[in-house]
Amino acid sequence: MFIGEYQHTLDTKGRIIIPSKFREELGEEFVMTKGLDNCLFVYPKEEWIILEEKLKTLPLTNRDARAFIRFFFSGASEGSLDKQGRVLIPANLREHSKLDKEAVVIGVSTRMEIWSKEEWDAYNNDDNLSYDSIAEKMAELGI
Repeated sequence: MFIGEYQHTLDTKGRIIIPSKFREELGEEFVMTKGLDNCLFVYPKEEWIILEEKLKTLPLTNRDARAFIRFFFSGASEGSLDKQGRVLIPANLREHSKLDKEAVVIGVSTRMEIWSKEEWDAYNNDDNLSYDSIAEKMAELGI
């Protein structure tokens, strides 16, 4: 399980160090893709396969389903860690997530997310982000 928040920087080649606590969980091969809220989602291969199977069940006749599948898969890239525990983030994904130098890597249960520090700070400082309101909505979902 991925949990926690870690501050990192990208090097000049667009590589980022994956927190050591995440490396074993992430495994040898993983998939990185465009995430929601201008971040990147990073899935261990096993979790990606589970998600892929779920997405395959969406109806192709539904315009929103097609759009989501395109968004998710067109930005996907397989990755692996180098000997220093770094991963190269492809240019299109760096552009999507506005990653330049400073980054935040967070654990979100079955996946990691990589955020630009500016986007992460803005997300956390959003006046519309009310944790009390979110908690109420989660209660409605039975959580």
